[in-house]
Amino acid sequence: MPLQRTPRTILNLFLKGPRRLILPAALWITAVPATAASAYLLLLTLLSARLPPRPSSERKLRFDVIVPAHNEHAVIANIIASLQQLDWPKDRYRIVVVADNCTDDTAAIATAAGAHVMQRVDQNERGKGYALKFAFAASRARQWADAVVVIDADAKASPNLLEAFAQRIEAGEQAVQAHYGVSNTDASWRTRLLSIAKASFHIVRSRARERLRLSCGIRGNGWCVTHALLEKVPYRAFSLTEDLEFGIELGMSGHRVAYADEAHADAEMVTGEKDARKQRQRWEQGRFQLVRQKTLPLLKRALLQHSAVCFDLALDLMVLPLSYVALNVAALVALAAVATTQGVSATWLWLGLGCGASLFLYTLRGWQLSGAGMRGLLDLARVPFFLIWKIAVMARGRHSKEWVRTNREGS
Repeated sequence: MPLQRTPRTILNLFLKGPRRLILPAALWITAVPATAASAYLLLLTLLSARLPPRPSSERKLRFDVIVPAHNEHAVIANIIASLQQLDWPKDRYRIVVVADNCTDDTAAIATAAGAHVMQRVDQNERGKGYALKFAFAASRARQWADAVVVIDADAKASPNLLEAFAQRIEAGEQAVQAHYGVSNTDASWRTRLLSIAKASFHIVRSRARERLRLSCGIRGNGWCVTHALLEKVPYRAFSLTEDLEFGIELGMSGHRVAYADEAHADAEMVTGEKDARKQRQRWEQGRFQLVRQKTLPLLKRALLQHSAVCFDLALDLMVLPLSYVALNVAALVALAAVATTQGVSATWLWLGLGCGASLFLYTLRGWQLSGAGMRGLLDLARVPFFLIWKIAVMARGRHSKEWVRTNREGS
Protein backbone atom coordinates (compact mmCIF):
# COMPACT_ATOMS: atom_id res chain seq x y z
CA MET A 1 0.00 0.00 0.00
CA PRO A 2 1.20 3.59 -0.66
CA LEU A 3 1.19 4.44 3.05
CA GLN A 4 3.56 1.53 3.76
CA ARG A 5 6.01 2.62 1.06
CA THR A 6 6.09 6.25 2.10
CA PRO A 7 8.87 5.95 4.73
CA ARG A 8 11.11 4.05 2.31
CA THR A 9 10.39 6.59 -0.42
CA ILE A 10 11.33 9.43 1.90
CA LEU A 11 14.53 7.60 2.90
CA ASN A 12 15.49 7.02 -0.74
CA LEU A 13 14.91 10.69 -1.58
CA PHE A 14 17.01 11.69 1.42
CA LEU A 15 19.89 9.42 0.44
CA LYS A 16 19.79 10.24 -3.26
CA GLY A 17 18.83 13.90 -2.86
CA PRO A 18 22.35 15.36 -2.96
CA ARG A 19 22.91 13.79 -6.34
CA ARG A 20 19.42 14.08 -7.86
CA LEU A 21 18.14 17.34 -6.41
CA ILE A 22 20.55 19.37 -4.32
CA LEU A 23 23.62 19.21 -6.54
CA PRO A 24 21.81 20.14 -9.79
CA ALA A 25 20.07 23.00 -7.99
CA ALA A 26 23.38 24.23 -6.61
CA LEU A 27 24.90 24.08 -10.09
CA TRP A 28 22.13 26.22 -11.54
CA ILE A 29 22.30 28.71 -8.66
CA THR A 30 26.04 29.20 -9.10
CA ALA A 31 26.15 28.92 -12.90
CA VAL A 32 23.58 31.57 -13.83
CA PRO A 33 25.25 34.59 -12.14
CA ALA A 34 28.76 33.35 -12.93
CA THR A 35 27.97 32.88 -16.62
CA ALA A 36 26.10 36.17 -16.96
CA ALA A 37 28.85 38.20 -15.26
CA SER A 38 31.68 36.46 -17.12
CA ALA A 39 30.00 36.86 -20.50
CA TYR A 40 29.38 40.54 -19.80
CA LEU A 41 33.00 41.16 -18.81
CA LEU A 42 34.28 39.19 -21.79
CA LEU A 43 32.20 41.32 -24.15
CA LEU A 44 33.61 44.50 -22.63
CA THR A 45 37.12 43.09 -22.90
CA LEU A 46 36.68 42.38 -26.61
CA LEU A 47 35.52 45.97 -27.16
CA SER A 48 38.36 47.61 -25.20
CA ALA A 49 40.62 48.64 -28.09
CA ARG A 50 41.95 52.20 -28.03
CA LEU A 51 39.38 54.80 -29.03
CA PRO A 52 39.98 57.00 -32.09
CA PRO A 53 41.41 60.51 -31.48
CA ARG A 54 39.16 63.56 -31.59
CA PRO A 55 39.73 66.91 -33.32
CA SER A 56 41.17 69.74 -31.24
CA SER A 57 38.78 72.05 -29.42
CA GLU A 58 38.33 75.76 -30.06
CA ARG A 59 39.73 76.43 -26.54
CA LYS A 60 36.94 78.87 -25.69
CA LEU A 61 35.13 77.11 -22.85
CA ARG A 62 35.58 78.25 -19.25
CA PHE A 63 35.92 75.83 -16.36
CA ASP A 64 35.75 75.97 -12.59
CA VAL A 65 38.11 73.21 -11.47
CA ILE A 66 36.86 72.24 -8.03
CA VAL A 67 38.98 70.48 -5.43
CA PRO A 68 36.92 69.27 -2.44
CA ALA A 69 39.25 69.08 0.56
CA HIS A 70 38.84 67.96 4.15
CA ASN A 71 42.01 68.44 6.22
CA GLU A 72 44.33 68.04 3.23
CA HIS A 73 47.18 70.34 4.30
CA ALA A 74 49.77 67.69 3.36
CA VAL A 75 48.79 67.44 -0.32
CA ILE A 76 46.70 70.47 -1.27
CA ALA A 77 49.65 72.48 -2.62
CA ASN A 78 50.62 69.58 -4.90
CA ILE A 79 47.27 69.32 -6.64
CA ILE A 80 47.13 73.10 -7.11
CA ALA A 81 50.58 73.02 -8.71
CA SER A 82 49.44 70.19 -10.99
CA LEU A 83 46.33 72.10 -12.05
CA GLN A 84 48.34 75.24 -12.74
CA GLN A 85 50.17 73.24 -15.42
CA LEU A 86 47.02 72.39 -17.38
CA ASP A 87 47.32 73.09 -21.08
CA TRP A 88 44.46 75.56 -21.23
CA PRO A 89 44.25 79.39 -21.45
CA LYS A 90 44.88 80.71 -17.94
CA ASP A 91 42.02 83.19 -18.17
CA ARG A 92 39.55 80.41 -18.98
CA TYR A 93 39.79 78.27 -15.87
CA ARG A 94 39.83 78.83 -12.11
CA ILE A 95 41.15 76.51 -9.43
CA VAL A 96 38.59 76.45 -6.61
CA VAL A 97 39.33 74.67 -3.33
CA VAL A 98 36.42 73.88 -1.04
CA ALA A 99 37.87 73.65 2.47
CA ASP A 100 35.07 71.61 3.97
CA ASN A 101 34.83 71.44 7.78
CA CYS A 102 38.61 71.69 7.98
CA THR A 103 40.37 71.89 11.33
CA ASP A 104 43.85 72.37 9.85
CA ASP A 105 45.48 75.01 7.62
CA THR A 106 44.23 73.61 4.29
CA ALA A 107 42.54 76.92 3.39
CA ALA A 108 45.61 79.03 4.14
CA ILE A 109 47.95 76.76 2.15
CA ALA A 110 45.56 76.69 -0.80
CA THR A 111 45.25 80.47 -0.80
CA ALA A 112 49.02 80.90 -0.69
CA ALA A 113 49.36 78.44 -3.59
CA GLY A 114 47.11 80.59 -5.79
CA ALA A 115 43.71 78.91 -5.59
CA HIS A 116 40.34 80.53 -4.97
CA VAL A 117 39.26 79.15 -1.60
CA MET A 118 35.76 78.69 -0.23
CA GLN A 119 35.41 77.59 3.37
CA ARG A 120 32.38 75.58 4.38
CA VAL A 121 31.40 74.74 7.95
CA ASP A 122 28.32 72.60 8.52
CA GLN A 123 28.38 69.97 11.26
CA ASN A 124 25.04 68.47 10.19
CA GLU A 125 25.64 67.99 6.47
CA ARG A 126 29.08 66.42 6.29
CA GLY A 127 30.57 64.64 3.31
CA LYS A 128 32.03 65.12 -0.15
CA GLY A 129 28.59 65.26 -1.74
CA TYR A 130 27.57 68.27 0.34
CA ALA A 131 30.88 70.00 -0.44
CA LEU A 132 30.28 69.51 -4.18
CA LYS A 133 26.70 70.78 -3.96
CA PHE A 134 28.00 73.90 -2.21
CA ALA A 135 30.72 74.46 -4.81
CA PHE A 136 28.42 73.84 -7.79
CA ALA A 137 25.88 76.33 -6.45
CA ALA A 138 28.57 78.97 -5.98
CA SER A 139 29.90 78.39 -9.49
CA ARG A 140 26.43 78.69 -11.02
CA ALA A 141 25.73 81.85 -9.04
CA ARG A 142 28.89 83.45 -10.39
CA GLN A 143 27.74 82.74 -13.97
CA TRP A 144 31.27 82.68 -15.34
CA ALA A 145 32.10 79.05 -16.08
CA ASP A 146 30.51 76.84 -18.72
CA ALA A 147 31.27 73.66 -16.77
CA VAL A 148 32.67 72.40 -13.49
CA VAL A 149 35.46 69.85 -13.10
CA VAL A 150 35.97 67.74 -9.97
CA ILE A 151 39.39 66.44 -8.99
CA ASP A 152 40.53 64.98 -5.66
CA ALA A 153 43.02 66.71 -3.40
CA ASP A 154 45.51 63.83 -3.61
CA ALA A 155 45.34 63.53 -7.40
CA LYS A 156 47.59 64.58 -10.25
CA ALA A 157 45.97 65.73 -13.49
CA SER A 158 47.30 65.19 -16.98
CA PRO A 159 47.97 68.49 -18.81
CA ASN A 160 45.34 67.69 -21.47
CA LEU A 161 42.47 67.25 -18.98
CA LEU A 162 40.48 70.37 -19.91
CA GLU A 163 41.24 69.96 -23.61
CA ALA A 164 39.76 66.44 -23.51
CA PHE A 165 36.66 67.69 -21.73
CA ALA A 166 36.26 70.63 -24.13
CA GLN A 167 36.49 68.38 -27.21
CA ARG A 168 33.57 66.33 -26.03
CA ILE A 169 31.45 69.23 -24.80
CA GLU A 170 31.85 70.95 -28.15
CA ALA A 171 30.70 67.69 -29.78
CA GLY A 172 27.49 67.79 -27.75
CA GLU A 173 28.34 65.83 -24.59
CA GLN A 174 27.39 67.35 -21.24
CA ALA A 175 29.15 65.02 -18.79
CA VAL A 176 32.62 63.54 -19.22
CA GLN A 177 34.83 61.24 -17.15
CA ALA A 178 38.60 61.01 -17.59
CA HIS A 179 40.55 57.90 -16.63
CA TYR A 180 40.90 57.57 -12.86
CA GLY A 181 44.24 55.88 -12.27
CA VAL A 182 46.79 55.24 -9.52
CA SER A 183 49.69 57.64 -9.04
CA ASN A 184 51.77 55.41 -6.74
CA THR A 185 51.49 52.11 -8.60
CA ASP A 186 54.87 50.78 -7.45
CA ALA A 187 54.44 51.66 -3.77
CA SER A 188 53.43 48.10 -2.81
CA TRP A 189 51.81 44.91 -4.06
CA ARG A 190 48.49 46.33 -2.88
CA THR A 191 48.76 49.45 -5.07
CA ARG A 192 49.84 47.35 -8.06
CA LEU A 193 46.76 45.16 -7.69
CA LEU A 194 44.63 48.31 -7.37
CA SER A 195 46.21 49.64 -10.57
CA ILE A 196 45.21 46.47 -12.38
CA ALA A 197 41.73 46.58 -10.87
CA LYS A 198 41.22 50.21 -11.84
CA ALA A 199 42.49 49.62 -15.36
CA SER A 200 40.01 46.74 -15.68
CA PHE A 201 37.12 48.62 -14.13
CA HIS A 202 37.81 52.02 -15.69
CA ILE A 203 39.69 51.61 -18.96
CA VAL A 204 38.38 48.25 -20.20
CA ARG A 205 34.76 48.88 -19.28
CA SER A 206 34.74 52.56 -20.17
CA ARG A 207 36.32 52.10 -23.60
CA ALA A 208 33.71 49.47 -24.43
CA ARG A 209 30.85 51.63 -23.20
CA GLU A 210 32.11 54.62 -25.15
CA ARG A 211 32.32 52.48 -28.27
CA LEU A 212 28.69 51.41 -27.69
CA ARG A 213 27.57 54.99 -26.88
CA LEU A 214 26.64 54.01 -23.33
CA SER A 215 27.53 55.79 -20.08
CA CYS A 216 30.84 55.14 -18.35
CA GLY A 217 29.41 56.68 -15.18
CA ILE A 218 31.03 59.06 -12.71
CA ARG A 219 34.11 57.68 -10.96
CA GLY A 220 34.65 60.33 -8.28
CA ASN A 221 37.87 61.89 -9.55
CA GLY A 222 38.58 63.65 -12.84
CA TRP A 223 35.06 64.31 -14.12
CA CYS A 224 33.25 67.23 -15.68
CA VAL A 225 29.63 68.34 -16.03
CA THR A 226 28.22 71.41 -17.75
CA HIS A 227 26.13 73.98 -15.93
CA ALA A 228 23.43 73.42 -18.55
CA LEU A 229 23.15 69.81 -17.40
CA LEU A 230 23.30 70.73 -13.70
CA GLU A 231 20.30 72.97 -14.30
CA LYS A 232 18.39 69.96 -15.68
CA VAL A 233 19.72 67.45 -13.15
CA PRO A 234 20.65 69.25 -9.90
CA TYR A 235 23.36 67.62 -7.86
CA ARG A 236 21.84 65.73 -4.90
CA ALA A 237 24.21 62.80 -4.33
CA PHE A 238 25.21 62.36 -0.70
CA SER A 239 25.78 58.62 -0.20
CA LEU A 240 29.08 56.90 0.56
CA THR A 241 29.54 56.53 -3.22
CA GLU A 242 28.20 59.90 -4.30
CA ASP A 243 30.01 59.62 -7.63
CA LEU A 244 28.27 56.42 -8.74
CA GLU A 245 24.99 57.78 -7.43
CA PHE A 246 25.19 60.96 -9.52
CA GLY A 247 26.18 59.02 -12.64
CA ILE A 248 23.10 56.84 -12.18
CA GLU A 249 20.88 59.89 -11.70
CA LEU A 250 22.22 61.33 -14.95
CA GLY A 251 21.47 58.07 -16.74
CA MET A 252 17.93 57.90 -15.37
CA SER A 253 17.41 61.46 -16.61
CA GLY A 254 18.43 60.43 -20.11
CA HIS A 255 22.03 61.66 -20.12
CA ARG A 256 25.14 59.56 -20.59
CA VAL A 257 28.64 60.22 -19.29
CA ALA A 258 31.23 60.21 -22.09
CA TYR A 259 34.70 58.78 -21.55
CA ALA A 260 37.90 60.75 -22.20
CA ASP A 261 40.40 57.95 -22.70
CA GLU A 262 43.44 60.13 -23.40
CA ALA A 263 43.22 62.24 -20.22
CA HIS A 264 43.66 61.07 -16.65
CA ALA A 265 43.54 62.08 -13.01
CA ASP A 266 45.69 59.73 -10.95
CA ALA A 267 45.25 59.54 -7.19
CA GLU A 268 47.36 58.10 -4.43
CA MET A 269 46.23 54.74 -3.06
CA VAL A 270 46.95 53.64 0.49
CA THR A 271 49.47 50.88 1.18
CA GLY A 272 48.80 50.12 4.85
CA GLU A 273 46.34 47.37 5.76
CA LYS A 274 44.39 49.47 8.29
CA ASP A 275 43.72 52.36 5.92
CA ALA A 276 43.05 50.00 3.01
CA ARG A 277 40.49 48.19 5.16
CA LYS A 278 38.61 51.40 5.95
CA GLN A 279 38.72 52.54 2.34
CA ARG A 280 37.47 49.17 1.06
CA GLN A 281 34.58 49.19 3.56
CA ARG A 282 33.47 52.65 2.40
CA TRP A 283 33.66 51.80 -1.28
CA GLU A 284 31.88 48.48 -1.19
CA GLN A 285 29.26 49.29 1.46
CA GLY A 286 28.34 52.33 -0.60
CA ARG A 287 28.17 50.25 -3.78
CA PHE A 288 25.97 47.57 -2.20
CA GLN A 289 23.68 50.30 -0.91
CA LEU A 290 23.25 51.55 -4.48
CA VAL A 291 22.68 47.99 -5.73
CA ARG A 292 19.72 47.71 -3.35
CA GLN A 293 18.32 51.15 -4.10
CA LYS A 294 18.93 51.68 -7.82
CA THR A 295 18.91 48.36 -9.68
CA LEU A 296 15.16 47.94 -9.98
CA PRO A 297 14.48 51.62 -10.83
CA LEU A 298 17.14 51.42 -13.57
CA LEU A 299 15.66 48.25 -15.02
CA LYS A 300 12.18 49.77 -14.91
CA ARG A 301 13.39 52.93 -16.67
CA ALA A 302 15.26 50.83 -19.24
CA LEU A 303 12.10 48.85 -19.99
CA LEU A 304 9.69 51.79 -20.13
CA GLN A 305 11.96 54.16 -22.07
CA HIS A 306 13.88 51.55 -24.10
CA SER A 307 17.07 53.00 -22.61
CA ALA A 308 20.24 51.06 -23.32
CA VAL A 309 22.10 53.45 -20.99
CA CYS A 310 19.89 52.60 -18.01
CA PHE A 311 20.02 48.88 -18.81
CA ASP A 312 23.82 48.91 -18.88
CA LEU A 313 24.00 50.94 -15.65
CA ALA A 314 21.79 48.28 -14.05
CA LEU A 315 24.06 45.53 -15.38
CA ASP A 316 27.06 47.38 -13.98
CA LEU A 317 25.46 47.33 -10.53
CA MET A 318 24.37 43.69 -10.77
CA VAL A 319 27.86 42.53 -11.76
CA LEU A 320 29.50 42.43 -8.34
CA PRO A 321 33.14 43.41 -7.78
CA LEU A 322 35.55 41.07 -9.54
CA SER A 323 36.59 39.29 -6.35
CA TYR A 324 33.02 38.12 -5.72
CA VAL A 325 32.59 37.04 -9.33
CA ALA A 326 35.84 35.07 -9.06
CA LEU A 327 34.57 33.33 -5.91
CA ASN A 328 31.32 32.53 -7.71
CA VAL A 329 33.22 30.99 -10.64
CA ALA A 330 35.48 29.02 -8.29
CA ALA A 331 32.40 27.62 -6.54
CA LEU A 332 30.92 26.65 -9.90
CA VAL A 333 34.08 24.81 -10.96
CA ALA A 334 34.30 22.99 -7.62
CA LEU A 335 30.65 21.92 -7.71
CA ALA A 336 30.91 20.86 -11.35
CA ALA A 337 34.00 18.76 -10.58
CA VAL A 338 32.10 16.97 -7.80
CA ALA A 339 29.06 16.58 -10.07
CA THR A 340 31.07 14.80 -12.77
CA THR A 341 32.02 12.11 -10.23
CA GLN A 342 28.29 11.59 -9.60
CA GLY A 343 27.47 11.01 -13.25
CA VAL A 344 26.38 14.57 -14.07
CA SER A 345 27.34 15.90 -17.51
CA ALA A 346 30.78 17.46 -17.83
CA THR A 347 29.14 20.43 -19.57
CA TRP A 348 28.90 22.20 -16.21
CA LEU A 349 32.64 21.84 -15.67
CA TRP A 350 33.43 23.17 -19.13
CA LEU A 351 31.07 26.09 -18.48
CA GLY A 352 32.87 26.91 -15.24
CA LEU A 353 36.26 26.70 -16.90
CA GLY A 354 35.00 28.97 -19.69
CA CYS A 355 33.87 31.53 -17.11
CA GLY A 356 37.28 31.32 -15.48
CA ALA A 357 38.98 31.89 -18.83
CA SER A 358 36.79 34.96 -19.44
CA LEU A 359 37.79 36.45 -16.08
CA PHE A 360 41.43 35.66 -16.80
CA LEU A 361 41.27 37.53 -20.13
CA TYR A 362 39.50 40.47 -18.49
CA THR A 363 42.13 40.66 -15.73
CA LEU A 364 45.01 40.18 -18.18
CA ARG A 365 43.69 43.06 -20.29
CA GLY A 366 43.50 45.21 -17.17
CA TRP A 367 47.10 44.33 -16.31
CA GLN A 368 48.17 45.18 -19.88
CA LEU A 369 46.61 48.64 -19.60
CA SER A 370 47.63 49.30 -15.99
CA GLY A 371 51.36 49.95 -16.37
CA ALA A 372 52.03 47.63 -13.41
CA GLY A 373 54.64 45.70 -15.40
CA MET A 374 55.95 42.24 -14.62
CA ARG A 375 55.84 42.87 -10.88
CA GLY A 376 52.12 43.48 -11.20
CA LEU A 377 51.71 40.24 -13.13
CA LEU A 378 53.55 38.35 -10.40
CA ASP A 379 51.46 40.09 -7.75
CA LEU A 380 48.34 38.50 -9.24
CA ALA A 381 49.44 35.37 -7.39
CA ARG A 382 48.42 37.19 -4.21
CA VAL A 383 44.80 37.47 -5.35
CA PRO A 384 43.54 34.41 -3.35
CA PHE A 385 44.93 35.94 -0.14
CA PHE A 386 43.47 39.31 -1.10
CA LEU A 387 40.05 37.68 -1.52
CA ILE A 388 40.25 36.15 1.96
CA TRP A 389 41.27 39.53 3.43
CA LYS A 390 38.47 41.29 1.59
CA ILE A 391 35.80 38.89 2.81
CA ALA A 392 37.04 39.37 6.37
CA VAL A 393 36.96 43.15 5.94
CA MET A 394 33.41 43.21 4.59
CA ALA A 395 32.22 40.91 7.39
CA ARG A 396 33.07 43.63 9.92
CA GLY A 397 30.84 46.47 11.03
CA ARG A 398 29.43 49.30 9.00
CA HIS A 399 31.36 52.45 8.33
CA SER A 400 30.36 55.99 9.20
CA LYS A 401 28.67 58.11 6.54
CA GLU A 402 30.88 61.08 7.41
CA TRP A 403 33.63 62.29 5.10
CA VAL A 404 36.57 60.43 6.59
CA ARG A 405 39.87 61.61 5.23
CA THR A 406 42.15 58.80 4.04
CA ASN A 407 45.63 58.94 5.54
CA ARG A 408 48.19 59.86 2.87
CA GLU A 409 51.52 58.15 2.52
CA GLY A 410 53.38 61.33 3.37
CA SER A 411 51.27 62.19 6.40
